[in-house]
Amino acid sequence: MSLILLLLMGLFGVFLMVLSKRSIIDMLSENNKVVHKLKNAVWFQNHWYAGMFLFVMNATLFLSTGLILYILIYISIPFIHWLVIILATIGSFFVWVIIHKAWQSTNRSRVKMGAIGSSFYVLLSMVFMYWSWTLEPSYPDEDTFMKGLVLMIGVLIATIAGVSCFIFTGLSNKKAV
Repeated sequence: MSLILLLLMGLFGVFLMVLSKRSIIDMLSENNKVVHKLKNAVWFQNHWYAGMFLFVMNATLFLSTGLILYILIYISIPFIHWLVIILATIGSFFVWVIIHKAWQSTNRSRVKMGAIGSSFYVLLSMVFMYWSWTLEPSYPDEDTFMKGLVLMIGVLIATIAGVSCFIFTGLSNKKAV
Protein backbone atom coordinates (compact mmCIF):
# COMPACT_ATOMS: atom_id res chain seq x y z
CA MET A 1 0.00 0.00 0.00
CA SER A 2 1.15 3.49 -0.65
CA LEU A 3 1.88 5.95 2.12
CA ILE A 4 -0.82 8.33 0.91
CA LEU A 5 -3.47 5.59 0.97
CA LEU A 6 -2.51 4.62 4.52
CA LEU A 7 -2.58 8.28 5.57
CA LEU A 8 -6.02 8.75 4.04
CA MET A 9 -7.32 5.60 5.72
CA GLY A 10 -6.02 6.87 9.07
CA LEU A 11 -7.57 10.29 8.53
CA PHE A 12 -10.87 8.65 7.65
CA GLY A 13 -10.70 6.51 10.79
CA VAL A 14 -10.05 9.52 13.01
CA PHE A 15 -12.84 11.41 11.24
CA LEU A 16 -15.25 8.55 11.99
CA MET A 17 -14.16 8.50 15.63
CA VAL A 18 -14.78 12.23 15.95
CA LEU A 19 -18.18 11.90 14.30
CA SER A 20 -19.16 9.10 16.69
CA LYS A 21 -17.68 10.78 19.76
CA ARG A 22 -20.89 10.50 21.80
CA SER A 23 -21.02 6.71 21.45
CA ILE A 24 -17.28 6.45 22.20
CA ILE A 25 -17.69 8.61 25.30
CA ASP A 26 -20.68 6.54 26.44
CA MET A 27 -18.66 3.30 26.22
CA LEU A 28 -16.69 4.28 29.34
CA SER A 29 -18.73 4.20 32.52
CA GLU A 30 -18.72 6.91 35.15
CA ASN A 31 -17.66 4.28 37.72
CA ASN A 32 -14.22 3.78 36.16
CA LYS A 33 -11.47 3.87 38.82
CA VAL A 34 -9.37 6.47 36.99
CA VAL A 35 -12.40 8.67 36.30
CA HIS A 36 -13.41 8.43 39.96
CA LYS A 37 -9.90 9.33 41.18
CA LEU A 38 -9.71 12.34 38.86
CA LYS A 39 -13.20 13.50 39.86
CA ASN A 40 -12.22 13.44 43.52
CA ALA A 41 -8.87 15.17 42.99
CA VAL A 42 -9.14 18.80 44.07
CA TRP A 43 -6.46 19.97 41.64
CA PHE A 44 -8.32 18.47 38.66
CA GLN A 45 -11.25 20.86 39.07
CA ASN A 46 -9.02 23.83 38.13
CA HIS A 47 -8.89 24.25 34.34
CA TRP A 48 -5.20 25.24 34.44
CA TYR A 49 -4.11 22.13 36.33
CA ALA A 50 -6.39 19.81 34.38
CA GLY A 51 -5.20 21.37 31.11
CA MET A 52 -1.56 20.91 32.10
CA PHE A 53 -2.34 17.31 33.08
CA LEU A 54 -3.84 16.76 29.62
CA PHE A 55 -0.80 18.49 28.05
CA VAL A 56 1.57 16.16 29.94
CA MET A 57 -0.52 13.10 29.07
CA ASN A 58 -0.47 14.04 25.37
CA ALA A 59 3.29 14.60 25.50
CA THR A 60 3.84 11.32 27.34
CA LEU A 61 1.77 9.35 24.85
CA PHE A 62 3.51 10.98 21.89
CA LEU A 63 7.04 10.56 23.26
CA SER A 64 6.50 6.97 24.40
CA THR A 65 5.05 6.07 21.00
CA GLY A 66 8.02 7.74 19.31
CA LEU A 67 10.42 5.80 21.54
CA ILE A 68 8.70 2.50 20.80
CA LEU A 69 8.77 3.23 17.07
CA TYR A 70 12.45 4.14 17.32
CA ILE A 71 13.19 0.83 19.06
CA LEU A 72 11.19 -1.04 16.41
CA ILE A 73 13.58 0.25 13.75
CA TYR A 74 16.07 -2.33 15.01
CA ILE A 75 13.56 -5.20 15.03
CA SER A 76 12.61 -6.53 11.64
CA ILE A 77 9.01 -7.60 12.26
CA PRO A 78 6.91 -6.33 9.35
CA PHE A 79 3.93 -4.09 10.00
CA ILE A 80 4.31 -4.04 13.79
CA HIS A 81 4.90 -0.28 13.67
CA TRP A 82 1.40 0.15 12.20
CA LEU A 83 -0.02 -1.77 15.14
CA VAL A 84 1.84 0.51 17.55
CA ILE A 85 0.48 3.60 15.77
CA ILE A 86 -3.09 2.26 15.87
CA LEU A 87 -2.81 1.36 19.56
CA ALA A 88 -1.35 4.78 20.36
CA THR A 89 -4.25 6.48 18.58
CA ILE A 90 -6.80 4.39 20.47
CA GLY A 91 -4.92 5.07 23.71
CA SER A 92 -5.04 8.81 23.08
CA PHE A 93 -8.80 8.71 22.51
CA PHE A 94 -9.18 6.63 25.68
CA VAL A 95 -7.26 9.21 27.74
CA TRP A 96 -9.34 12.03 26.26
CA VAL A 97 -12.57 10.21 27.12
CA ILE A 98 -11.38 9.65 30.70
CA ILE A 99 -10.61 13.35 31.07
CA HIS A 100 -13.96 14.24 29.51
CA LYS A 101 -15.82 12.00 31.96
CA ALA A 102 -13.90 13.27 34.98
CA TRP A 103 -14.39 16.98 34.26
CA GLN A 104 -17.11 18.53 36.46
CA SER A 105 -16.79 22.29 36.06
CA THR A 106 -18.48 24.69 33.65
CA ASN A 107 -18.44 24.36 29.88
CA ARG A 108 -16.39 27.56 29.61
CA SER A 109 -13.71 26.07 31.84
CA ARG A 110 -13.93 22.84 29.80
CA VAL A 111 -13.03 24.81 26.66
CA LYS A 112 -10.08 26.42 28.46
CA MET A 113 -8.89 23.05 29.75
CA GLY A 114 -9.19 21.49 26.29
CA ALA A 115 -7.32 24.39 24.70
CA ILE A 116 -4.48 24.15 27.20
CA GLY A 117 -4.21 20.37 26.85
CA SER A 118 -4.39 20.25 23.07
CA SER A 119 -1.84 23.03 22.74
CA PHE A 120 0.85 20.32 22.89
CA TYR A 121 -0.12 19.32 19.37
CA VAL A 122 -0.18 22.95 18.25
CA LEU A 123 3.38 23.39 19.54
CA LEU A 124 4.42 20.10 17.93
CA SER A 125 2.92 21.20 14.62
CA MET A 126 4.79 24.51 14.82
CA VAL A 127 8.06 22.68 15.53
CA PHE A 128 7.53 20.45 12.49
CA MET A 129 6.72 23.50 10.36
CA TYR A 130 9.86 25.28 11.55
CA TRP A 131 11.97 22.21 10.77
CA SER A 132 10.48 21.96 7.29
CA TRP A 133 11.07 25.66 6.60
CA THR A 134 14.68 25.50 7.74
CA LEU A 135 15.42 22.15 6.08
CA GLU A 136 18.79 22.20 4.37
CA PRO A 137 20.77 19.38 2.78
CA SER A 138 23.40 17.72 4.95
CA TYR A 139 25.78 17.48 2.01
CA PRO A 140 25.83 18.95 -1.49
CA ASP A 141 23.28 17.53 -3.93
CA GLU A 142 21.25 15.82 -1.17
CA ASP A 143 17.58 15.45 -2.04
CA THR A 144 15.55 16.70 0.92
CA PHE A 145 12.16 15.86 -0.60
CA MET A 146 11.46 12.84 1.63
CA LYS A 147 12.50 14.69 4.78
CA GLY A 148 10.20 17.54 3.83
CA LEU A 149 7.36 15.14 3.04
CA VAL A 150 7.70 13.42 6.41
CA LEU A 151 7.72 16.77 8.19
CA MET A 152 4.59 17.92 6.34
CA ILE A 153 2.86 14.64 7.22
CA GLY A 154 3.94 15.27 10.82
CA VAL A 155 2.33 18.73 10.68
CA LEU A 156 -0.88 17.20 9.32
CA ILE A 157 -1.02 14.44 11.92
CA ALA A 158 -0.21 16.78 14.82
CA THR A 159 -2.89 19.23 13.65
CA ILE A 160 -5.51 16.50 13.36
CA ALA A 161 -4.56 15.12 16.79
CA GLY A 162 -4.82 18.60 18.32
CA VAL A 163 -8.25 19.22 16.79
CA SER A 164 -9.47 15.77 17.85
CA CYS A 165 -8.18 16.29 21.39
CA PHE A 166 -9.90 19.67 21.60
CA ILE A 167 -13.18 18.27 20.26
CA PHE A 168 -13.18 15.38 22.75
CA THR A 169 -12.04 17.32 25.81
CA GLY A 170 -13.08 20.90 25.20
CA LEU A 171 -16.14 20.92 22.99
CA SER A 172 -18.03 17.84 24.17
CA ASN A 173 -20.71 18.83 26.63
CA LYS A 174 -21.81 16.40 29.28
CA LYS A 175 -24.84 14.36 28.30
CA ALA A 176 -27.95 15.52 30.13
CA VAL A 177 -29.25 12.89 32.52
